[in-house]
Amino acid sequence: MTTPGNEQRTSIFHRLYTGTGAFDIIGKRARFYVSLGLLVLVCLGAVGFKGFNLGIDFEGGTKIQMPAVGAQGPIEDDAVRASFEEALGQPAETVQTVGAGDSQSIQIRTESLDAAEVSQVKEALFADLRPLDVQGQPNPAVISDSAVSGTWGGEITQQALIALGVFLVLVTVFLAFYFERWMAVAALVSLLHDVVVTAGLYSLIGFEVTPSTVIGLLTILGFSLYDTVVVFDKVKENTRGLLSTTRRTYAEAANLAVNQTLARSINTSVIALLPVAGLLVVGSGLLGVGVLRDLALVQLIGMLAGVISSILLATPLLVDFKARDPKYREHTAKVLARRERAAAKEAGIEPPERPVVAAGTASGRRAQRSNGNPAAGPGKTPTGKTRQPSGKRRR
Repeated sequence: MTTPGNEQRTSIFHRLYTGTGAFDIIGKRARFYVSLGLLVLVCLGAVGFKGFNLGIDFEGGTKIQMPAVGAQGPIEDDAVRASFEEALGQPAETVQTVGAGDSQSIQIRTESLDAAEVSQVKEALFADLRPLDVQGQPNPAVISDSAVSGTWGGEITQQALIALGVFLVLVTVFLAFYFERWMAVAALVSLLHDVVVTAGLYSLIGFEVTPSTVIGLLTILGFSLYDTVVVFDKVKENTRGLLSTTRRTYAEAANLAVNQTLARSINTSVIALLPVAGLLVVGSGLLGVGVLRDLALVQLIGMLAGVISSILLATPLLVDFKARDPKYREHTAKVLARRERAAAKEAGIEPPERPVVAAGTASGRRAQRSNGNPAAGPGKTPTGKTRQPSGKRRR
């Protein structure tokens, strides 16, 4: 037995997969603009006020790593932090346990230390905690250190910005030639939305920004553009020769295109997000702070933002850009006028009379004929009387 709720769900899925244009996405674009605009403002505020948790690759510093198991059992972060502070008289910036099982380790990240300070810290850590090697014996060699210059992170950032700029230029040229100017503009706005939202949410969550984060950000731009191009290609197909007909307006044809690609966008996104979510769970839950978690989070946020923007932002913006063109405004007026006449005829209502034009003129004769005056025709006056030949009077 089918309940009303089941009928409603079945109806929604049926409309989703048939793509008949039942979801009025273009007609509700104003509320989407407001929602996405507020999200962008929140993300900009997060980036401006909170900033990013930059990793050692960007800020520079010293990283000391050692196994998380010592002679007395598991080593706690607080014990490591206390030993570090006792050795140098200053606290460490971050102390984190990463990994799982036998590969679990503890990472200490701090400002740049010289060789003497690093040696002093390693000696204090071994004396207090006695970490074990793979044979299960205390060994000072298992405490490793590495130093990173802050200039290297600056070079990575510079190269990433150059790559982003080149990518946006190439995308603009491609869309302008393959589609048209307004489609290129709408796609670029959508891409900028994805970048801002991804950066803002990453700032709010507070994950560490690493080179993997930058790579993931560039990757999701391609995913977002791919989904937008698919929708625009369907819009282009639905609007081909549109101005020569009065069946649909441009907004209605674009809304139909979004509906026809909606199921595909959802299916593609779900399939793409499942392995990314798996990477995030593995990277965060099993491996701790590391490359997988940094890469997976930025891809997860970016893919979601890309799907939302390609459906709720890119095509609605395109419709608004097209509405500025007089040709499409005139076409929309013709479509609406035809529908009004059809509705009036179906309801048995006479259409409104046309403006009165001076009798005897060509425009007047056409107007009278179109208004259904049978008397007005070739060889007859507007009153229906037969014209007399010039020069002769009938007696």
